[in-house]
Amino acid sequence: MVDYLVPGLLLGALVLALKKKENPYSLLLEGGEEGLKLLVQLIPTLILLLTAVTMLRSSGAVEWISTVCAPVFHFFGIPPETAMLVLIRPISGSAALAVGSELMLTHGADSLIGRTAAVMLGSTETTFYTISVYFGAAGIKKTRYALPAALIADMTGFIMASLTAKFLM
Repeated sequence: MVDYLVPGLLLGALVLALKKKENPYSLLLEGGEEGLKLLVQLIPTLILLLTAVTMLRSSGAVEWISTVCAPVFHFFGIPPETAMLVLIRPISGSAALAVGSELMLTHGADSLIGRTAAVMLGSTETTFYTISVYFGAAGIKKTRYALPAALIADMTGFIMASLTAKFLM
């Protein structure tokens, strides 16, 4: 069934375009052109974000910040071993997956830390990436309250992930 999803969508678009007496090929070309224009607008933001993440990890700043913030995480019930995951998740999804995998390899996937990391990865968002992509696509320069609200939601997700892993698993 899933194998036929994309061909079915294309067939549906073709039928709809023909029903409206429009040229489906030119409509697909226009959509592709708009997608490429959007990609060109987003590339500088993505390059900057990925470069910043790489520089932070390579410089050792993330590890230092993790060590400094560990007591705060412990206060909120978040295992201090997941501090790096908490700090990197709002910035980069792929880096967070790497940190989560590393935590699971080190402590075990069925350990409290491994389960907490898994729930954290599933219940939080790459906030800075998401805001830069969506706000960049919409041409919004000032995020105003969106960034603080999203970071508060992420922190709530991290705390609840820790509590969920601790009490339900």
